[in-house]
Amino acid sequence: MSPKAKPTGTARRRDRRAERGYSLLEVLIVLSIIALIATFVGPRLFAQLDRSKATAARIQIQSFMSAIETMRLDIGRYPSEAEGLEMLVRAPGGSDATDLGWRGPYIDAGVPADPWGKAYVYVAAPGPDERPGIVSYGADGKVGGEGAAADVDAMPPT
Repeated sequence: MSPKAKPTGTARRRDRRAERGYSLLEVLIVLSIIALIATFVGPRLFAQLDRSKATAARIQIQSFMSAIETMRLDIGRYPSEAEGLEMLVRAPGGSDATDLGWRGPYIDAGVPADPWGKAYVYVAAPGPDERPGIVSYGADGKVGGEGAAADVDAMPPT
């Protein structure tokens, strides 16, 4: 056979079969392996995401509490329930901020929502010498709960 001779019919069929790509069985095996890995990794990944949101909420609440303490040093009191966290951004309505001693804003860019997209709840200080509280009701937005739905708070001792 010369170097430029064409392959025979059987050899030609064998060459075409090698060029066709993956068989259905090979694709199904790969998809099964991917599904198996996702089954084990997926729940752990979502659990980590929930823990990250709770940690972010805790850090934001600590930041609010620091800002409230700074504001209290300036004006001599904590915000009332009606004034809430908005007092960290704007002086209370109907009063002159300089007369009050308000030197804000105490946080930048307004009061953010919690990591689940809901508003933080401000609980006024129960007494003159006690601290206020801030709470995020978690993923479900309701009091109590477990896991991702658990409350994240900085509440005054009762």
